[in-house]
Formats: sequence, C-alpha cells, structure tokens
Amino acid sequence: MALKPALHAACQAFIEQRIAAARTAMQAAQESSSSETKSSAGDKYETGREMANAERDRNAAHMQQAQQLQAELARINPEAACDTVRPGALVSTSMGRFYIGISAGQLVGHEVFAVSAAAPVAAALKGLRAGEEAAFNGKPVRVLAVE
Repeated sequence: MALKPALHAACQAFIEQRIAAARTAMQAAQESSSSETKSSAGDKYETGREMANAERDRNAAHMQQAQQLQAELARINPEAACDTVRPGALVSTSMGRFYIGISAGQLVGHEVFAVSAAAPVAAALKGLRAGEEAAFNGKPVRVLAVE
C-alpha cells in the first residue's frame, strides 16, 4: 500500500475512534440520566439528571467535531500527486514529516505527524515546493520533498 493512502486511512481510523467514543459516552450519559430516581434528598434527582444531560451534550459536541473532521478528510484525495504544500500533501522537512489533512498527531506505525491545514506549521509551509524554505517559530524550515 502506498504511504499517502495508508496515512489517510490512519486519519480515518482516528476519527472513527473519536466518533465511537463520543457515541458510547453519550449513551452512558443517557442511561445515567434515565436511571436517576427520586430520593428523599430532594434536589439530588434533578441535579444528577442535569449533570448527565450536560455530559451527553458535551459528548454530542465532541461527536459533531469529529464528524466535521471526517467531512474535511473526505475532501482530500490521497491518490492525488502534490507538488506544493496543501491539504493531502505528504511533506518531508528539516523538522520531520507531515501529512496535511486533519490534526491527529503522530500516526501509529508511521514517523509522520498528521496536521490540519490550519496548524501553524502547515500555514508556515503552505504553497512551498521542495527545496524552498520558510520560518517557523523563528527557525528556518526547509522543505525536502512534497508528495
């Protein structure tokens, strides 16, 4: 398997994990809210229910963010060749290797960091070609290759 499609698939798996975790947490919060029973403590019932609802809402927001990342990743064709730093590019630099797509950190099994196109390092390198240089955090970064 070519490297860019493998990196793209690793990013997709990262997103799917986030969606599954958010979905599970939402279901647990919903079950917790539903299982709250009235007690002689008065407001304890309502407080517990509200806390469970807030937790469910927080996890719903996490799932929505993950779904937005999924839509962003879907717009990238990992098979497309890139000659400039842009979404979908695999960039080798003097600082390391970056897959410009979504912010997923270092991808398991690869010496590559997945970063969003809006990430500071990607913004600094945007539009550059192999052999060109940019400043990032006050230091020069050389683009060695763009795939």
